[in-house]
Amino acid sequence: METLAVLPLTQPPFLPSNPMNKDTGFPSWPCKQRSSYSSTRLNCQKMFVPGFGEASPEAKASKNLHNFFNYIAVKIVSAQLQSYNPEAYKELMEFLNTHSLNDGDKFCASLMRESSRHKSLALRILEVRSAYCKHDFEWDNLKRLASKMVDESNTKLMREYVLETSPATEKETGK
Repeated sequence: METLAVLPLTQPPFLPSNPMNKDTGFPSWPCKQRSSYSSTRLNCQKMFVPGFGEASPEAKASKNLHNFFNYIAVKIVSAQLQSYNPEAYKELMEFLNTHSLNDGDKFCASLMRESSRHKSLALRILEVRSAYCKHDFEWDNLKRLASKMVDESNTKLMREYVLETSPATEKETGK
């Protein structure tokens, strides 16, 4: 039988020293007590997410989407150029070989300053990423797919864990 060691816990610096509300017995932070309802109701509509500094998780995700839209725009523009302007396509591919697409704004700023031909490519990329974001990206589909992926992944991980930790035989599980 396993024994668990008990480690003393120190108070994290971001929590108040007395987090319990004496009147309700509930934590007083990060939720605020509603004054118009009974004294035991709490006003918690969103989860508090520690560790993001001044940016929210949504702001971090939007930054990643911004860079992703730049990547998509480069793919669209390069596909267009490949069919009707092979010289510009070649120039864009050469630039891509020496510059990272990880930061979309930095990529476009460097492309603009490369030459006047590259400037027109950069402006086209900016135009396409804006149009794609505003008109073509399926935001509702993103939310649906992300939620579905989280649910399926959670179910799979929990199922695997239960199978690993339970003494069920292969005959019982059908595997």
